[in-house]
Amino acid sequence: MTGRRGRILLAVTVAAAVAVPVGLALRPDRPSTPTASAPTTTPTTTGPPDAPGVIVPGRPGEPAATRPAQEVRAPGTPRYNTPDVWFVRMMIPHHQQALQMAELAPDRAASAQVKAIAARIRGTQGPELGLLRGWLDARGLAADEPGHDHGRMPGMQSPEALRQLDAARGAAFDRLFVQLMTAHHTGAVTMATQLLSAGADQQLNEFANAVATEQTVEIARLRALV
Repeated sequence: MTGRRGRILLAVTVAAAVAVPVGLALRPDRPSTPTASAPTTTPTTTGPPDAPGVIVPGRPGEPAATRPAQEVRAPGTPRYNTPDVWFVRMMIPHHQQALQMAELAPDRAASAQVKAIAARIRGTQGPELGLLRGWLDARGLAADEPGHDHGRMPGMQSPEALRQLDAARGAAFDRLFVQLMTAHHTGAVTMATQLLSAGADQQLNEFANAVATEQTVEIARLRALV
C-alpha cells in the first residue's frame, strides 16, 4: 500500500512540474520582461497660470491696463485715414519747394541771418522728406495722385515768384526770401494743425505737432529780420 501511494505521489509531482512551463508557453501575450507603461497625454499650455500680465498703454488721457499675456498680440501696421494720406502727399512737394528756395540763399543772400535760416531749413526738411516718403512706401501708397494741383496748397509759391527769387541778389533777395518763406511756413503750420484734429496715425500726429511748433518759431525769426 505504501509503495502504491508513493507511485501516485510521484506521478502528481511530475505532472505539476510539466504543467507550469506548458501553461507559460500557451500565453504568448504575457511579456517575459517588464515594459514601460504608455505615456499619459496631457494638454499643453502656453505658460504657467500665474504668469504676469502685460501692461498695455491707454489712449491719451487714459490709464494703462494690464491684460493676460496670451491676449496681447504683436502690433501690426498702425492705422491711418484719408487725412493722413492727404497730409503726407501734400507735405512732400511743400517741403521740396521750401528746400528749393533755401538752396538759393548761399549764393544770393546778403544777410548772415537769412543764410542761417536757410541752412536750418535744409538741415531739417531734407531728412523729413525721407520720413514722409518712407511712410507712404511702408503702406504701398503712391507719392501723388494724377491731376492734383499742388499750387493750391496753403503757402505754396507760384512759378513766377520762384523766378523772381532766383533772379534777386543781395538785400533784394533777403526781403523776397523772408516774404515768401514766411508765407510758406504759415501754410505748413495750417496743414499740420488741420491734421492734428483729423488724422489717425500716431507717428504723423507727432510729426505734424513738431512741424507746427518748429515752423511757428521760424516764422518769428523771419519776421524779426524785416
